[in-house]
Formats: sequence, structure tokens, C-alpha cells
Amino acid sequence: MNTIMKAIRLMESNQAEKAMNVLENYLPEANEDEKYTIAEIYIQWGLVQEAIDILETLLQSYPQESELKVILADLYTELEKDEEAIKLLNEVDEEDPEFTAALIQLADLYQSQGLFEVAQQKLLTAKQIDPNEVVIDFALGELLFSTGDYNKAITYYEKVRPEMDEINHVSLDERLAEAYAAAGEYEKALVFYGELESEEPELLFKYGLTASQANRNDIAINAWEKVIELDSYYHTAYYQLTKAYEEEGMLKEAYETANKGLKVDEFNKELYFQAGVMAQKMNNEEESEKRMREAIAIDPDYKEAILFLISLLKNKDNFEGIIDLLVEIKDTGAEDALYEWELARAYNETESYNNALNHYKEAYNTLKTDSEFLKEYGYFLTEEGRMEEAISVFKSYIQLEPDDTDTIAFLQRLMQ
Repeated sequence: MNTIMKAIRLMESNQAEKAMNVLENYLPEANEDEKYTIAEIYIQWGLVQEAIDILETLLQSYPQESELKVILADLYTELEKDEEAIKLLNEVDEEDPEFTAALIQLADLYQSQGLFEVAQQKLLTAKQIDPNEVVIDFALGELLFSTGDYNKAITYYEKVRPEMDEINHVSLDERLAEAYAAAGEYEKALVFYGELESEEPELLFKYGLTASQANRNDIAINAWEKVIELDSYYHTAYYQLTKAYEEEGMLKEAYETANKGLKVDEFNKELYFQAGVMAQKMNNEEESEKRMREAIAIDPDYKEAILFLISLLKNKDNFEGIIDLLVEIKDTGAEDALYEWELARAYNETESYNNALNHYKEAYNTLKTDSEFLKEYGYFLTEEGRMEEAISVFKSYIQLEPDDTDTIAFLQRLMQ
């Protein structure tokens, strides 16, 4: 043991290579207790394979020693040797004191392989053996949380929380906060998030999301401001904070936040879009158009930005600009019936009626159940003197909108 202590002291004084050499040289003459101790030290030092080599040798001498099997299985799992771990754990007898620990490990392995029902059955068997073991309740909570059964997970987490604040470096308050949020119980989730008082950006970001879903933008804004303060490169926080500011009518703050976000994430189309929306609300249409075009440059099929930009161009009666925009968009391979509809409208405004007709026809293939489109298309066809087609379109429209008496009267006049 003096030699083992010497190795530990060498490691503590940052002489790792000497420490490992001491143990390696001593191992052949060590007795079995000392070998087990050396294996434990190797595990502490992160020398997993070296620990496995010792424990496998000991297991050959003591094939019924279930504690060795449980420890070895854990080490196999670290090296992603799941099948070897499962084989060892299944050898532990039901009457063995380590049987419950083996069941918990087996459940974890089966869960990692996606065999959730098998994993749950192992844990329920363990719970029958030891109904008061909080580790089993926690494992059941984790399993159910991972499969999306949040309400059942909460039941198990609530059993554990009075006994322990944390298991395996997992905070019970954090898990309960996440589970309640995922189950739609946002107010309850906020209570647990509030208990955490965390400085971890990811956790604060989730806190903000939950607060937002609970219509508590005051909490959400504080959380996301803190996230950015702690980690200025936490990209998604800028978008969420911008939206929260917008909802609170804090347009200047929203606009500034979107632009700050773009400095750390220049390819974030959502931030360009939000900056454009804020600019438009602040009556800066030139800046709004610039930001929308930048968003579309990143994603030529960013429908929300395209339709917003079309609206801006309509405000300026810039129908040629709409045509140029949509022709360019279509050239990238982007296709959408709404693009065809807007092209038809733009061509109609520029008195390019044949082009308008072609795009109305193209849009009709998809929008034949859209009453607003059908009504507009029907009137366009009427103006073009295409009465039979107009009548057919209006009949489809009336089937969707049977209470539109004005259009019914107009259709009757056309048919006469």
C-alpha cells in the first residue's frame, strides 16, 4: 500500500507519468485487494482500459463476484461496448445484493439503444425489489422524460426532490422546470426555473422561452438580456429578445437587438427579417427593404420575407420591382402558388394582361379552393372578356362562399 500511496502523491504533484510507472511496475506483485484498489485509482484517473484489464483478471479468479461485473459493465459502457456490458449484467443473479444496481444499468443501456419498453420493465422490476430507492424513481423519471411522457416523469421527479436536490449532476429543479414546461404547465415551470438562480446561458434561454409561453415577457426579457450579457455569441437569444421587445411595443430596443445579433451572426435570415419589420414599423421603409433583400439573399425561398418585401413594393406602386423580384426568385428554382398570384397581379397593374393571365392560370392549379383568389381571378377573366372561364371560376367561388350575394348577383348577370 505504501507504493500505491507513493503513486497517488506523485499524481497529486503533477508527475503523472512517474505515478503510472510506479503502479504499472508494482502491479505484478500486488495482492488481489491491492489490484482492486489500483483499478479504482485508474478509474479516477480516467484510465478506463487499464482498469478493465485488472478487473477482467480479477473476475476470472472470482467469477461469482457481482460487484466486479457491475463495475466492469459500467466501464464497458464508457467504451461503447454495450453488448459486453449487457452480457455481464444479465449474469447477476436475482438473489444477489447487486441485482438492483444491475437492473438500473441494464435499463440505461436499453434506453440508449431505443428499447424503451424493455428499459422501463427493468426499472419497474428494480422498484418492486426496492420501492424506496430514489435512484430508481429518478431513472424512471429520466426514461419517461426522454420518451415525452412528461406528466408521468413529473410524478417520479416529485418523489425524488424531497430526498435529493441533484442526482448524477442533474438538478431536480431543472428537470421539473423542463418537464412542466414541456407538459404545457408554464406557470409551474417558472417556479422551478426561478429556484435555480442559474448563470448558465442555455438554462436561462429555456427560462426565457418558458416565460414567453406563459405570457411573462418581463421575465423573458430579463432572462434573454442576461443570456446575451453572459454569452454575446448566443445567436438564438437575439431573435427571441427582439420578438419579446416587439410584443411589448419596444420597437427601438427590438431594432437595436436585431442589429446587434447580426454583428455576431451575419447569416441569420430571421434577424434580417425582424430588423426589416422593425424598420418598417419605425417608418424607415428604405432600411426595411434593404434588410428584407438581405434576408432573401440568404434564402431565396424565404416566403415570409418575400411577401413582406412585395407589400413594401406595393406601397410604392413599384410593380416592375415586384416582377423583377419574383422572376429572380423563380429562377433560383423556388416555386409557390402565391408567387404566381403576386406575379399575375403585378403584370395586371403594368397592363401586361397575357402574362397576368398565364400566371393566374398557374396559380389556379393550386389555389382553386382559395375563395379570395377565385373571386379576384373571376373578375380578371371577366375584364378580359373570357366569360365562360369566368362563370366556371365564379361557380367554384360560390360553392365556397354561398353567402356572398353581390357575387351571386354578378354571376347571374354574366350567365344571362
